[in-house]
Amino acid sequence: MATYNKFHQFPEDLAKKVHNLSADSLKVYLSNSTPSASDDAVKADLAEISTGNGYTGPVAVTITSCEQTSGTLKLILADPALITASGGSIGPFRYVVLYNDTPTSPADPLIAWWDYGSALTLTDTQTFQIDFSAANGVLTIA
Repeated sequence: MATYNKFHQFPEDLAKKVHNLSADSLKVYLSNSTPSASDDAVKADLAEISTGNGYTGPVAVTITSCEQTSGTLKLILADPALITASGGSIGPFRYVVLYNDTPTSPADPLIAWWDYGSALTLTDTQTFQIDFSAANGVLTIA
């Protein structure tokens, strides 16, 4: 199971109205560079793996719900489309990174990442599913 981690800049960006989690365009990308919670703030700070062999770059995610109940907000995202290796391998990658593609200042602010514990490589025809919890949501703010 992948481990969720948030970028330290994310709460400040929320307070400064950088994110509209109920309407903005959120995306995920694959990385094999170790994220820094305190130093990485925008997509340009954290390298993405090379595109090719079925990986076309950041994958759009659909916001299913961004609602609060009893003072706790829960962001629920639909699982994005499968990533399938085609014509060769994809990777290695260890991290799936969530960012907001809508803001222009700062451009592409980072939200969180999931650590899969070790590098993964998809060989030709293998698939990878990013699995967001519909029950627990991607994140909660209490």
